[in-house]
Amino acid sequence: MYRTRIKICGLTRPEDAAAAVAAGADALGVVLAPSKRRVTLDQAAAVFAEVPPLVARIGVFVDAHADEVWEACARLSLTAVQFHGDETPETCDAAPVPVIKALRVGPGFDPAQVDDYRGTVAALLLDTLVPGGEQGGTGVAFDWHAVASRLPRWAPVLLAGGLGPDNVAEAIGVLKPYAVDVSSGVEKAPGVKDHRLIERFVAAVRNADESAVPTT
Repeated sequence: MYRTRIKICGLTRPEDAAAAVAAGADALGVVLAPSKRRVTLDQAAAVFAEVPPLVARIGVFVDAHADEVWEACARLSLTAVQFHGDETPETCDAAPVPVIKALRVGPGFDPAQVDDYRGTVAALLLDTLVPGGEQGGTGVAFDWHAVASRLPRWAPVLLAGGLGPDNVAEAIGVLKPYAVDVSSGVEKAPGVKDHRLIERFVAAVRNADESAVPTT
C-alpha cells in the first residue's frame, strides 16, 4: 500500500511538535520568514529539541539571504529547506541541504514554468496563490482538478493550501501527491496547534491511503 507522507508546518511550540510526532507525522516545519507563525532560531531549536532523528526537520524561508539559510541549517540540523519566495534555480542549487520549492497555484498556473528548477530541487510544493495574502498558511485551497493531469513528474510533489481533516482525503484522491502539508488546518490560533485536529488529519490521510485502489 502506498503511504502518503505527512508534514505538519508552522510549529511554534515544543508540545505541538511532540503531538505531531506521536500522531505519526513524517516531517515537521518551522517558519523562519515573516509570518504570523514566524519563530526565532532559539524558538525553533526548542520546537525541535525532542524530535526523534528519523522525523524530518524543515525550515521555511522567503527570499532569505544565503547566510541566514546556512546558519539555520547548521544550528537546527535541518533535513531540508522550503523556499516560498522567488528564489532562482541557482539559489536552490547552492543551498546546503535539499530544497523543497513552493509554487503558488492560481489562474493561469502552468506547471511547465517550473522546468528550470529541474535538477536543483528535491521536491515541489503546490500552495494557493492568494493575491495580496501571505506566502503560505492562508487556509485557502486551489482547484485540485485543474492541475491533476498536469503535475510535474520529475520531482515528488507536496500538496498544501487549505488542507484539513475534512478534505485531505479528497485532495489525495484527486492529486495523489507524495506528501501533504498542513498548517492552519490543524490550528486553534495561528501557530497554536490543536492536537485533536492533528490526530484527525493523520487518521484521514491513512484512511485515504487504505481506500486507494491499487494501480498497475
